[in-house]
Amino acid sequence: MSDHDDDGYEMPDREEFQHDPLGHAEVRGGMTVGELVEQYGHAGIGAADVHEAADIYAEMLADDDCTVFMSLAGAMVPTGMRKVVSDLIRDGYVDALVTTGANLTHDAIEAVGGKHHHGSQNHGEKTEREHDETLRDEEVDRIYNVYLPQEHFALFESHLRSEVFPALEEEGTVSIADLCRELGRANSEVNDREGIEEDAGVAAAAYEADVPIYCPAVQDSVLGLQAWMYSQTSSFSLDALADMTPLTDLAYDADTAGCLLVGGGVPKNFTLQTMLVTPGAYDYGVQITMDPSATGGLSGATLDEARSWGKLEKDARNTTVLGDATIMLPLLVAAARERIE
Repeated sequence: MSDHDDDGYEMPDREEFQHDPLGHAEVRGGMTVGELVEQYGHAGIGAADVHEAADIYAEMLADDDCTVFMSLAGAMVPTGMRKVVSDLIRDGYVDALVTTGANLTHDAIEAVGGKHHHGSQNHGEKTEREHDETLRDEEVDRIYNVYLPQEHFALFESHLRSEVFPALEEEGTVSIADLCRELGRANSEVNDREGIEEDAGVAAAAYEADVPIYCPAVQDSVLGLQAWMYSQTSSFSLDALADMTPLTDLAYDADTAGCLLVGGGVPKNFTLQTMLVTPGAYDYGVQITMDPSATGGLSGATLDEARSWGKLEKDARNTTVLGDATIMLPLLVAAARERIE
C-alpha cells in the first residue's frame, strides 16, 4: 500500500496498526464445532477471543512436551460438565487437576448412584424466595436451575464412611491428594460393583489414569465437613501442606507448561502460584471466566496480570474468554479435540 494517495494524503507512521481486514463469519447447517470456531476467527470481540483460545488450547494439547494443568471452579460437575472433564483425563489431556471439594462431592454422588435434576423455572404465583422456602421444606437443594435431593448427601456420607475414610485412617495424617485418590478409587470400585448406569466420573478417571487431584480448599465443601467430622473420633487427619511438594515438582520438571483455568477462586490461584517457586512459568494459558478485571478480584484478573508476577512466560500464548463456562468449556474442548485428533 502506498504511503500517499491520489489526493496527496500522507499516511501516518503506524506501529500498532496491522493490515488484517476483518471478515464475516459464515454459518451453515451441518458445520462441525471446529468449523464454527474457525469462522469465529474472521470476526471480532468475543468471537475472536474464542477462536484464539481454541487455537492456544489445541497447541497446548498437541505439544507432547507440555505438562497440562487444569483448574476447575464453580458448579461444573453438578451442572453437567462432569463427562467433559473425565474424558479429558482419560484421554491423556490433563496431567494435574486442581478443583473444589464441592465438585468432588457432586462427582462422587453421581458415581455411587445419586442424580442431579433439572429445576423448574416457573414458580407460578410464588416469589423466588417462597419457591426456595418450599424447596427447603421438601429437602431439595438448589444450584441455580439444578436440584439435588438431600438424601443424596446421606448416600455420600455413607460412601465416605464405609469405602473411603477407613483405609485412610490406618495411615493417620494424609495429604489432600491422597484423600482425592482414595475417593477416586472408591468411586470407581463402587460404580463398577453396583452396576451404576452413570459414568464413574472425574475422581475415578484421575485414579485410573494416575493423574493427581489437588483440592486446596477442601474444607469449604461437604467433603471437607465429612472429613472433619470423621477426624473427631479417629486418627484420620489431613495435611494441607503435603501437596505442595509434588505439585511444585511437577511444575519444576515440566519442559513446557500449560494451564486451562475454568472459573477463578482458589483453584485458579493455586494452579498459577505454583510457578512462583520454579525457574520457569506457563508457556500457554487459557482462562474462562464471567468476572470482570475492573473489580480487582482474582477470578477476573487477566492472564497478562499474571505475567507481571512471573506466573506466565513473557512470550507465553494466552487469552481470556469471558462467558458462561458451561457454554464455553465444551465449545473449546470440542474445537481443540477436532483439530488435534
